[in-house]
Amino acid sequence: MIIDCHGHYTTAPQALADWRDRQIAGIKDPAQMPRAADLHISDDEIRETIETNQLRYMRERGADLTIFSPRASFMAHHIGDFKVSSTWAAICNELCHRVANLFPEHFAMAAMLPQSPGVAPATCIPELEKSVKEYGAVAINLNPDPSGGHWTAPPLSDRSWYPIYEKMVEYDIPAMIHVSTSCNPCFHTTGAHYLNADTTAFMQCLTSDLFKDFPTLRFVVPHGGGAVPYHWGRFRGIALRMKRPLPEDNLLDNIYFDTCVYHQPGIDLLTRVIPVKNVLFASEMIGAVRDKDPDTGFYFDDTKRYIEAATTLSEADRFQIYEGNARRVYPRLDAALKARGL
Repeated sequence: MIIDCHGHYTTAPQALADWRDRQIAGIKDPAQMPRAADLHISDDEIRETIETNQLRYMRERGADLTIFSPRASFMAHHIGDFKVSSTWAAICNELCHRVANLFPEHFAMAAMLPQSPGVAPATCIPELEKSVKEYGAVAINLNPDPSGGHWTAPPLSDRSWYPIYEKMVEYDIPAMIHVSTSCNPCFHTTGAHYLNADTTAFMQCLTSDLFKDFPTLRFVVPHGGGAVPYHWGRFRGIALRMKRPLPEDNLLDNIYFDTCVYHQPGIDLLTRVIPVKNVLFASEMIGAVRDKDPDTGFYFDDTKRYIEAATTLSEADRFQIYEGNARRVYPRLDAALKARGL
């Protein structure tokens, strides 16, 4: 089985974006604020958006199941207040739950949280609990920068985040560390902000004792870990200078990296530097990089091709990257698959 741990509902029906535009307008003019009940999306509309997009590519490229969460750039936690974020998160999570219900063999839900700048992360717990208990979420997405590129939140090692971690440990779910849209003109959303955040989150963990407090906590750092594999020697050197444990000794029981890296040399580097047990297959298809590479004629985000072509990987390695590691990092997904005899 090939499990893609990083998928977003980037192709949701237009009605969702239209409702969001009305919600944003309603922040300034409450008379325009829509109710959640005003959004109407039929099962047939969901089927059409999935079957002609994500599911079509999964079948063409050979993936079996995607861990599916709301569109990352749409989270936009910097917009409005906690009430706005709470309503928006609930709507987006319900849609992903419906996708997973309509296509249970191909999608498992991961939830976004209703984060808001300056608001305690603990306020997200009701949505987290609902998503796990009612929707069967196998993971959450955690935004380390709800301000949208201005980095006003404390680091992930700060105790304000601990209520979220306590729930993650209780439910045995991982978090993908994933920022949203950048509203800072210095940082392009997908070309800079996303990769900055991946690197920043890793560094926050390297310089803290977070995993001493939560030894079973699991983070998935997407987009191949940002700069981390490329600069592994830098991180090792910084750890030594700070008299901290080396990252391979201190972090690799808790931090995992996905394969959303869109060229062969990048995947080759990732799989040579990072132990295979810490690499999860992912594509983030129909995401930030949707076009074909003119040098190869294949889509950049067809990442399975790179795993197949990596000369240093054995078939046992590929099994771990495609399936084995995901079952270990996402125990609720593993349990659901085993309940289906898989």
